[in-house]
Amino acid sequence: MFVLRFTQTLLKDMKITPAEDAHGPSLFSWHANITKLNNRKHIIFVNDSSRLSVIIDGIRTAQLPKLIGIFSTTLLEYLKSEGIESKLIDTYMKDGQEKITICKTNDRSVLGTMKEITLFSTSIDRIDRNYESMKWLNRVIRKPINYNEPINVFKDEIEKSYL
Repeated sequence: MFVLRFTQTLLKDMKITPAEDAHGPSLFSWHANITKLNNRKHIIFVNDSSRLSVIIDGIRTAQLPKLIGIFSTTLLEYLKSEGIESKLIDTYMKDGQEKITICKTNDRSVLGTMKEITLFSTSIDRIDRNYESMKWLNRVIRKPINYNEPINVFKDEIEKSYL
């Protein structure tokens, strides 16, 4: 089950009330925030356990179903572009999409990483659909995960869980 932990700003923008704090494996927990990059709204998702980041755009106010759909599609395509086995990705996505819960944020360390990703993102000309900017971001942020690259930490965690 995916647990999406929205910041207050994103909760207001999506016009939703969060559920009570949900618990689950940190591999399925994602913090999310809304920010403006290049004069466009972007939503940044950061995985709690690996600090893997996914950035999406094209979402307007109160479009929660569309946000969840674009997040799932973008995450799936991004993980495939990183060379993770399709079987692992499909199992992870199936398990995550069984139930999706929206909660408030609960980890200041993840929020700090999200702020850092936002700062790095402002230097990118545009967030492109070929995932090059996300690949770059997921190799830059290292401190909270023992100076490992987030994509490698995510690969290790998903392999540990499903192999």
